[in-house]
Amino acid sequence: MNTQNTTEYYRFCPNQPKVKISDSICLGRRRANYPFCKGCRFNDDERGGGSRIDLPGLVLTRHQQEKARSFMLEKIFKAYDIRGTYPDMINEEVAWRIGHGTASFLKSSVRGLDRADPNASAIALGRDMRKSSSSLAQAFIDGALSTGATVIDIGMIDTSQIYFAINHLRTCGGVQITASHNPGHYNGFKISGAKGVPIGGETGLDDIRKIVTNLTRHETGQRGELRSLDLQAEYREFIRQFLDPPRKLKIAIDASNGMAGRWVPAVFGDIPELTLSCINMEHDGEFVHDPNPLIDANLRQLQEEITRIGADVGVCFDGDADRLMVVDERAQIIRCDMLTAVLARQFLAKTPKATIVYDLRSSRAVAEEIKKAGGVPRRERVGHAFMKRALADAKAPFGGELSGHFYFRDNYNCDSGMLALVHLINLLTRENKPLSRIIAPVKRYASSGERNFENPDADVTIKKLQEVYKDGRVDFLDGITIQYKDWWFNVRKSNTEPLLRLNLEAENPGLMEAKLAEVARLLGTPVAH
Repeated sequence: MNTQNTTEYYRFCPNQPKVKISDSICLGRRRANYPFCKGCRFNDDERGGGSRIDLPGLVLTRHQQEKARSFMLEKIFKAYDIRGTYPDMINEEVAWRIGHGTASFLKSSVRGLDRADPNASAIALGRDMRKSSSSLAQAFIDGALSTGATVIDIGMIDTSQIYFAINHLRTCGGVQITASHNPGHYNGFKISGAKGVPIGGETGLDDIRKIVTNLTRHETGQRGELRSLDLQAEYREFIRQFLDPPRKLKIAIDASNGMAGRWVPAVFGDIPELTLSCINMEHDGEFVHDPNPLIDANLRQLQEEITRIGADVGVCFDGDADRLMVVDERAQIIRCDMLTAVLARQFLAKTPKATIVYDLRSSRAVAEEIKKAGGVPRRERVGHAFMKRALADAKAPFGGELSGHFYFRDNYNCDSGMLALVHLINLLTRENKPLSRIIAPVKRYASSGERNFENPDADVTIKKLQEVYKDGRVDFLDGITIQYKDWWFNVRKSNTEPLLRLNLEAENPGLMEAKLAEVARLLGTPVAH
């Protein structure tokens, strides 16, 4: 090894991450069989030796490679999940490490007598239909088994089924391998703890990241148990228990070539009152359109199908089928906050005076409808971790986000695309009139929709907004929200990009357009996103 000065030290032992050591000390500890060397990412012996790595056209020192690897891992760990492109950012090597790190973290949460229950220390694992999901699942399993953990593989599922599995099997947590609504070359990992509680940056994902970045694939001398389980019958029974006897309905379904292509027929296919006209049902990792129903262009096929067959309603799912967008019988897109408002009435009829949770981008009409139905509106931050926590805290029966995620107390406070479809069918049955007429009274304000702006100085801009609109009612629940009697807006930072996201609403279209132009000038460069 070359002689180093102290400014060039980059190695550290996993048990002393803040203490950097020289290459020579690292070598000496390995030769002395230091207990933390096995599996350490700086263990050159396990990597085949050498302090430099040659790549075609490029020579990287070990230090440079470690910095590049750490940078890549930092990029795939998001606020609420792990996600990136395959195979450059997420691959089988990374999946093994994530499996090992996740199992280590989840097993550590098991306490007391639960340690004697085999399932209480087990991890449920599902995957979506992406071409890379099977190999990533196998690598994840191998990594998890290397900790001595039990893995219960429940196969190709919609993401909501992992929450069911965790609670039904009483495991210490579960993981769904999916990239949700992202294009086919993406993949990732959604991690949940016991009872389906989300594992995000502040609740364990940072701990998992630290384990993953200080680890290489290695033989541990441990091998847990792998079990395979098909929960289709139990899951179908769980979802169907919430379906009221439906009236005859013709429903157009766009599965977006995702998991709805498997699970909509499995759950709803044998109900004689429901005529399902399904498109994009193949789920082999090829997409006719990106599996993102929030983009209007991705709903055009569904709108055409509704018109062609005269459907009562149309539903488009995202890739992992945990959220949906709804289109009415006139082929008009229904905003999800409008759906939250009308569905809230159903839950309040069964649970009077209950709290209903909605994200702060939603129309004022949502809170107004909840109050009108005798409920308590709870405005919440954007994101599934905050919504699930709010449902649990308030014992709320229902919650909805503008993004098409709908949350249910009966679903362990988690979101479910299948249950959202159940309650949409219940709504159409009980109201016994077209969806457009059910929604019409709630559409009483003019909305901008979500607009995006490139802005490298987001914090400065938010402070400026606070100053410019200081005569309004200001809060910082999520970004900045400023409210006036006849209009309001919210501006939030993106978690992953240098963007500001704007939602604005006013009492009439003219005022909305005027205020949109006024606020937009302060936000940066508009982008289609």
